[in-house]
Amino acid sequence: MDKKRVLIVDDEKDLCRILKLNLEDTDKYEVLTLSTPRDILSHVQSFKPDVILLDLLMPELNGIEACEMLNKSPVDGKKIPIIIISALDKDEDKIRAYKKGASDYLVKPVERDELIAKIENILQRGKG
Repeated sequence: MDKKRVLIVDDEKDLCRILKLNLEDTDKYEVLTLSTPRDILSHVQSFKPDVILLDLLMPELNGIEACEMLNKSPVDGKKIPIIIISALDKDEDKIRAYKKGASDYLVKPVERDELIAKIENILQRGKG
């Protein structure tokens, strides 16, 4: 079985480590973590993720801006599904995220099973 590739971009390094361990523990995912979205496009080109988890609030470039940038620069002609992750549970943030191309929105703390279910659902939708 081919592992699905997940790119996690979050300035909270501990959260990146926990999410990475939780996903890799299932043996279904190969995970790359970034603590800043600064070089996200080059990492997306080389890693070719199947899904991207983006923190909403980061220095330099927030998750909404990164989401918009990624959707304007598809990899190999296809847009990569993006899940925005945030500690903020505000409807206006969710609406902005969806308008900029996010596939889903999760509120921290993210439960392992919920995260895996969201990823699997997005990957299944992409096959349809």
